[in-house]
Amino acid sequence: MPLNICVAGYGMMGVWHSAALARTDAVRHTLVGRRPEAAAAFAAEYGYRRWTTSLDEALADPEIDAVILATPSEQHEAQAIACLAAGKHTLIEIPIAMSLGGAQRVVAAGEASGVVYGLCHPMRFRPERAALLARTASGGETIRHIAGRFFINRLTNVGATGYRRSWTDNILWHHFCHFADLGLFMLGAPPVRRVQSHLGALHPITGTPMDCTVLVETGADQTLLIHGSYCAAYRLYDDLIVTDRDTYFTDNLAGTLRSAAGTAPLESEQETCARVVFDFLDAIRSGRPPLANGPSVLPAMAVLQAVQDGWDAQYGVQAIPGRAGG
Repeated sequence: MPLNICVAGYGMMGVWHSAALARTDAVRHTLVGRRPEAAAAFAAEYGYRRWTTSLDEALADPEIDAVILATPSEQHEAQAIACLAAGKHTLIEIPIAMSLGGAQRVVAAGEASGVVYGLCHPMRFRPERAALLARTASGGETIRHIAGRFFINRLTNVGATGYRRSWTDNILWHHFCHFADLGLFMLGAPPVRRVQSHLGALHPITGTPMDCTVLVETGADQTLLIHGSYCAAYRLYDDLIVTDRDTYFTDNLAGTLRSAAGTAPLESEQETCARVVFDFLDAIRSGRPPLANGPSVLPAMAVLQAVQDGWDAQYGVQAIPGRAGG
């Protein structure tokens, strides 16, 4: 029996998840959007049976089996808990929440719900990651250092599709979450010995920190370095994994992987995100946790919370755009 899916959100990730669903036998049942005109247009374009501006209305629909949350980051925690309470299988866009406490609340709700829930952490799903993990698990290769960088110009509140957003992005809890999770996932979630960081002061235009650097040291003397800025003149989005046998440089914008063997093409980011959706649907049918399951993302959230705690100690706990209410 095909699964009836509700997608909440019609930004870039709403587009990508809808395109992925179109490649499966799942039914694009309901689209939840903020504005009626935009929701109606998106639902028609991507083949949804109906649309609504109320997530609560969708959750009350017994026909809907699962929800994919592609909504603003600060809404994920409350919406995920509502979906789980309604008995809907739930796929949550990164990040799971905007605090470690929030993440723990979602995980507690998910573990108690009896339904399948997972996170959209696409960096875990690249096939070359699985191959490297297999080599590290067998003892054939050891990861020593992982680095990630994300630079983009975000002085105006426009997303990747050119759409002017109603919400403000957060460099720490959104973009650094990708790299923190990738690093700790690839390293096997080892004990963290120390977290050092810089998170910038509030920018006079955007009202949020725009620059960040995070260094994580593990108990096994492995390191994870993440740095980036929303003030860059042009985009950089890549990661580097250094092992005792090779070095792997993934350029997400160019779609290439460089190693000692040379440079090879990679599948697109959209294709990798589709793998997340395919894994989620298979997890529902199989009754198993997805690859990016709730408990497995908590180590990354703990690192981000340590950075946020340092910022709060310096500047004071405060609600800012993109993280209202903390």
